[in-house]
Amino acid sequence: MSRGQTPGEFSLWSIAVPAFGPTLLFGLGEGAILPIIALSARGLGATVAQAALVLTLVGIGSLLSNIPASFLTAKYGERLAIVGAAGLGIAALLLCIFAQNLWVYAAGILLVGAASAVFSLARQSYLTEAVPPLMRARAMSTLGGVMRIGVFAGPFLGALAIHLMGLAGAYWVAVLALLAAAAVAWGLPDLVHPHDGRAPAPAPGLGGILANHGRLFLTVGVGILLVSAVRSSRQVVIPLWAENLGLDATATSLIYGLSGAIDMLVFYPAGKVMDKKGRTWVAVPSMLIMGASLILMPLTTSAVPLLLVSLLIGFGNGIGSGMVMTLGADYSPSPGRAQFLGVWRFISDLGGSGGPALLSGMTALASLAVGIGTTGLLGLAAAVVLWYWVPRTPRVPR
Repeated sequence: MSRGQTPGEFSLWSIAVPAFGPTLLFGLGEGAILPIIALSARGLGATVAQAALVLTLVGIGSLLSNIPASFLTAKYGERLAIVGAAGLGIAALLLCIFAQNLWVYAAGILLVGAASAVFSLARQSYLTEAVPPLMRARAMSTLGGVMRIGVFAGPFLGALAIHLMGLAGAYWVAVLALLAAAAVAWGLPDLVHPHDGRAPAPAPGLGGILANHGRLFLTVGVGILLVSAVRSSRQVVIPLWAENLGLDATATSLIYGLSGAIDMLVFYPAGKVMDKKGRTWVAVPSMLIMGASLILMPLTTSAVPLLLVSLLIGFGNGIGSGMVMTLGADYSPSPGRAQFLGVWRFISDLGGSGGPALLSGMTALASLAVGIGTTGLLGLAAAVVLWYWVPRTPRVPR
């Protein structure tokens, strides 16, 4: 497969199963276990605080593994990296299933995060190379949307397995999903890198990437960090504010689920707009909508207004599907793409970890309303940074 194809010659359907299939399956596996990580930790004797800490190990494992994942992908190629990530994830899940104490279980969850980092970086690097640049945003948006669909459906499969087998059932669902992902990824078509007969230039090391792209990381990278902070916080604020309003678990789940459903429905049109008009036509409105919605949330006093605000948050996040990956792909150099994307994902994951931490800190210092409002301000700040630093017309990606 050659990335030199033009949009007229290329169809996303031509790589739909091998490129997006593993993503859907990986999302199913992740979605199956996320709701029961804290419960499993509690079953092994963890306190509530310790269980919450174990849950954060997925993000910490991903954060710590992004840069090593970039070197693995650069050395072994995207296809083998995806298959290897599935293998690591399966080993981590088996560790969780057979863990007899909290420490072993926590190590398994940390490795789940590491596998996620390798998988995510490899699939992004693969699509960056495989898809013509003028269709890149649609490919990345679809990638993000398919992952969302998997994570959304995973808990339902996990719930069925738990009903039949107990908590371990959800982990077995994830094991089967990753086995299927590895099998599908093995069939990924190899990339063909055109060259003129000369030996390819050596890829720069981490130091070279930081030196050559330091200004980019300190400008657009700050915007990406803020975007990730807002996105990760949105998953926490809806159930927290619903509880603050005294809503029961059924109403809270319904509101959260409807927000997620809106999120999944708008990813492809947003990618098409990014390809046709430019990245800021989606990136800026996404953050403006999410920021404004989060600022409005503390003003809601009942279920219906909270639902409307939550739907807006879902819409804002949905139209930004693939935005971070698209910008990373646009700016990534070749050679050195995998290493650059490793740093890019590290910045993104740093924001993803810092958002809920900031929310928690502001809630402890002031109130939940202040914490949610502060998160909304981060969204508006992200919109400003992206509007200023990202080109407002379609650039010709490499």
